Formats: sequence, C-alpha cells, structure tokens
Amino acid sequence: MFRKAKSIKLVALCTVTTGVRCRLLTLPWEDVLVSHILCQLPLRQLVALQRVSKRFRTLIRLFFAKCTSFEAVGLRVPKEAFCSLVKDNTVLRKLSLESCSSWLTDEELLPLVSRNQRLMTVDMSGCVGLTRHSLVALSLTCVHLRQLAVARCAFVDGLSLRSLADHCGALRSLDLSGCCRLKDDAICYLAKKCARLTFLSLAGNENITSDSVEEVAKNCRGLEHLDLSCCLRVRDQAVRTVAEYCPKLQSLKVKHCHRVTESSLEPLRKRNVRMDVHPPPGRERLSITVRSGPYVNIQV
Repeated sequence: MFRKAKSIKLVALCTVTTGVRCRLLTLPWEDVLVSHILCQLPLRQLVALQRVSKRFRTLIRLFFAKCTSFEAVGLRVPKEAFCSLVKDNTVLRKLSLESCSSWLTDEELLPLVSRNQRLMTVDMSGCVGLTRHSLVALSLTCVHLRQLAVARCAFVDGLSLRSLADHCGALRSLDLSGCCRLKDDAICYLAKKCARLTFLSLAGNENITSDSVEEVAKNCRGLEHLDLSCCLRVRDQAVRTVAEYCPKLQSLKVKHCHRVTESSLEPLRKRNVRMDVHPPPGRERLSITVRSGPYVNIQV
C-alpha cells in the first residue's frame, strides 16, 4: 500500500487506531515513521515534506540521518538541499551522486565521505566538478568498497586509480567508461591488486590496448561482465586471452572495436556469452551429426 506513495497527500497524512484519529507526527518517529513510512516515499516528496513545518523538517533530517542509501534517480538535487539532507548521516552504505553532477565539488563530497567509512557502493558518474582528491579520499576512507562507478570522470588518472587499487582490493564492480586519462600501466596495476573483479568497463578509452586487457583476464579470472566498446586499440589476441582465462564470462561488449574480428568472438558465442555485435552474414553455424547406419543428418 505504501509503495503507491504518489496517492498520499503529505500534509493530510493521518491514521486511525482503535477509533481514535491520530496526526502523522504523533506516531513514534523512529519505530514507525522512519522505519516504515518515510522509506516508501520518493525523494521529491521527502524534500517537499520538510517545507511543511519545523517539526516536519526535523523529522526528515532524522530520517536521512539514519538512511543507509541515498539515490535520486531522475531528479536533480539542488546543492543546498543535498547538504542539508546528508549533513548528519554516518551510516551510508550506498551513495549515488549522478543527480548532483552539475554542481558537486570536493568541498561537498569530502566531508560526507569522511563521515561514512562503511560505504560499499558509490556512483560518481558524470561528476566533472570533482578532482582526484575525492577518489583518493574515498579509497583511503572506504576500504570495504565493493562497487564504484566513475564513468565520464576526467579527473580519474593513474595516480588516483593506483590508490584505489592499493586500498580497495575487495572491489567487485568498477566502471571506468570514458576515463580518457587512464593508460595500460594503471589498468595492469589495478588487475593485479583487485583480482576479485566481476564487472569492469573500460569503454571509450582509446589509450587502452590488448596488453592491459590480457592482464585483466589473467588476474581477474572470476570476471563475468567486460565492456571494451570503443577501445580502438584492442585486438583479437586480447579477446582470445579473455576466452581462455575467464570461464565465468557472461557478457562482452566490443562494439566499434574495429580490430576485433569474428575469429576471436566465435569461441565465446559457442559458450553463449552475450555480445553487442552480431556475427557477419553467412556465418551461420553448420552442424553435421553422423548417426549409426548409412544416414547423415545435416542441420544449418
């Protein structure tokens, strides 16, 4: 019922218990409102609710102080609202900052990271106002980090990536799409330090060559998803190495990798690995089955 939060009139929210009409704020705040009601409302309505009165503002701040996840999908969060909502939080596990990408800088992010050392999932994709200091601080503070997305972040360089690799060896998922300052040496270092990676995206990086991809394959043998799309210097040999050393691979993206041909992709297709490129026309598989007797069964 609470999941249909759009139908709830926030100001008039009330409940009826044993025939007595109770206003929303008379309910237990932590045990009922924070734990069971406010967590069902979208961020837009929570921001609106804190404008109703001072008591509502206090309630919403209490709610965000106890939140383990901050995400604003499809909503642009103003700087003042963001800083107000998260200033008391010390228990965040998941943090998505894409909605703050237009204004977020180190000044706003560094204090938040320093207070939330148990962060496990962070998405900083598109936050072009940040610098390498934010990534270094994140790696030094949140050593239990499991998932990190820094797609389209030009501040990610070899130095900051090495810091991440040194301190966050338990990483499982890393999105480096469009991080154009990274080169082979940094990716090779990462592969040796973060061998538990199951998801890695290097999409759109023209500096990445087959050397670093092969190093990733040899060290991260539990890799399940690899995105190399638009890595123009990756060749067939890298894909063959991935096929050899990564038996758990489920998906591979090589769109616009013009030096990767069907000869290296075909063994992966036979393993039903999902790809973003189709086989060339006329390359349908020919299957010939010989059975006992004078008959031959040919299937195309």
